[in-house]
Amino acid sequence: MKRAVILAKGRVQRVGYRDEVEEIARRLEIAGFVENAKPYDVRIVVEGEESVIERFIEEIKIKKYPIDVNRLEVQFEDFKTEFEYFEIIRGEWQEELGERLDAAGKLLYRSVELGEESVSIGKKMLEKQDMMLEKQDETIGEIRGLRQDLKAYMEERFDRLEREIEIIKTKLGMV
Repeated sequence: MKRAVILAKGRVQRVGYRDEVEEIARRLEIAGFVENAKPYDVRIVVEGEESVIERFIEEIKIKKYPIDVNRLEVQFEDFKTEFEYFEIIRGEWQEELGERLDAAGKLLYRSVELGEESVSIGKKMLEKQDMMLEKQDETIGEIRGLRQDLKAYMEERFDRLEREIEIIKTKLGMV
C-alpha cells in the first residue's frame, strides 16, 4: 500500500478536472481527495495499492477539451490509512459557483464552435452534392442522346435489311 501526493499542472482549474479525477478514483476504488491549489494547479492525495495508484496517475493525465494536463508532479509517501473514501475538497460556494459557470461557458462556447464547423461542412457537402447532381443530369442527357442515336441507327439498319430481303426475294422469284 502506498500514498501519492500529486500536483496537476496545466489547464486544470475551472474546467471540471476535479470531477473527472473523482470519477477515476471512485472507479479504481482508491481513497483520498482532490482540491484546487493556488494559483492554477490541482492537488491530489491518494492512498491504495501501488499498482492501482500507478494506473490512476496514468488516467488523470487528461487532455480532453477543456481539460489539458501538461504534467504531473508526483511524490510517493508511506501509507497512512488516513481516508475512508475519495472526495472533492471544495472552496467557498461563490468560488465553486464561478468555477462551474466558467466550465459551462467554455463548453458552451466550444459547442457553438463545433456547430459552426458542422454548418460549414454541411454547406460544402451540399455544394458537392449540387455538383454531383449536375454531373448526373449531364450523364442522363448523354445516355438519352445515345439511346436516340442507337434507336435511329437500328431503325435504319432494319429498314435496309428489309429492303435487301425484298431484293433477294424478288431475284429468287418469291414475291
